[in-house]
Amino acid sequence: MPEAKKSPVAKSTATLTFDNKSVELPIYSPSAGPDVIDIRKLYAQGDVFTYDPGFTSTASCESTITFIDGDKGELLYRGYPIDQLAEQSSYIEVCYLLLYGELPSAKQMSEFRQRVTRHTMVHEQMHYFFRGFRRDAHPMATMVGVVGAMSAFYHDSLDITDEWQREVAAIRMIAKMPTIAAMAYKYAIGQPFVYPRNDLDYAANFLHMCFSVPAEPYEVNPILSKAMDRIFTLHADHEQNASTSTVRLAGSSGANPFACIAAGIACLWGPAHGGANQACLEMLREIGTVDRIPEFIARAKDKNDPFRLMGFGHRVYKNFDPRAKVMKESADEVLDLLGIHDNETLKVAKELERIALEDEYFVEKKLYPNVDFYSGIILEAMGFPTSMFTPIFALSRTVGWISQWKEMIADEAQKIGRPRQLYVGATKRDYVNISKR
Repeated sequence: MPEAKKSPVAKSTATLTFDNKSVELPIYSPSAGPDVIDIRKLYAQGDVFTYDPGFTSTASCESTITFIDGDKGELLYRGYPIDQLAEQSSYIEVCYLLLYGELPSAKQMSEFRQRVTRHTMVHEQMHYFFRGFRRDAHPMATMVGVVGAMSAFYHDSLDITDEWQREVAAIRMIAKMPTIAAMAYKYAIGQPFVYPRNDLDYAANFLHMCFSVPAEPYEVNPILSKAMDRIFTLHADHEQNASTSTVRLAGSSGANPFACIAAGIACLWGPAHGGANQACLEMLREIGTVDRIPEFIARAKDKNDPFRLMGFGHRVYKNFDPRAKVMKESADEVLDLLGIHDNETLKVAKELERIALEDEYFVEKKLYPNVDFYSGIILEAMGFPTSMFTPIFALSRTVGWISQWKEMIADEAQKIGRPRQLYVGATKRDYVNISKR
């Protein structure tokens, strides 16, 4: 188990002076990252709020799970670099690391893997729940509904004050999300649901549930399984992003874990968040052929053109996305394995990648291909429709969400989320009867 989280000690104070008032605010130093000014007593002492749309300059919590240094292009899970984990570890081991704070021993790993494997099946009545959706429903819409409905099926893991029930809920979410995502896919294409197999590892089992059919045997290719495992690992957590913050905000009210994760899935659905890899592939299809690339490059450089090249650069990483290097290796392995060289969309992707790594404009602005660029290529090559890209992201991120949720529940300093506002509407006015308007 990880060491107990230590309460921060103020290293100094910042003095805020305004309107003949002076407020002393503590400054804390994290184990990594910039110092933080504690403004919790600002309103009580100064009668003012801070204004920070998007909360991009505000720390909403303490956390020991994930750290990002956007300038260095660094991503750490519990202190371990993402490239080391993606190359040497496995997703199920990363799940253990994120949940419990330390890498497991061989015995702990075996026990944890068995616990997850024994929870992969969903309640049989949930099969009927899927039938309430239209066949053409987006898989993400289905997942939001089904995951939220889990609270109606698993009553023995809803008490968030019970540590063991929180633990059971966490294992269930990690174990059942691939099954639910695969069921959403199968339902959308009109094929029968495929039950999980306990003899397969986490990634292989997901591919089996998505692509096997009862009429013939299906063998999971180990290279594809490894690529899928890497995709899961690289997306497992990403600090306090929009969907994670949504999970924490929902959890701060005392909502049950299934409702909180459903809220996270709903937030992830947005094209500016989890839908980025789908948007990237759709852009590649819009470009169509390699000869049209110069036209779109020119549009991307034109400040007056709203067109944006999706899959390049990152809001957090001001340098190369550390996940992209590993994902590129997987993309090359998958494309070589499947012998996909004549696909026009992938030709466009390869040429765009070459240009982005050499063109002065892209290099100067550090618009390198990011993880969404390569993950979309891999998933397309595997045979997944673009509608499944975000559901796969959701099942990958579930362990991060549940780890952040568990940390928040155990944090005595955490309060129910209640952002303030800069009100610019009408001031108090009297009601006028409709006959006089």
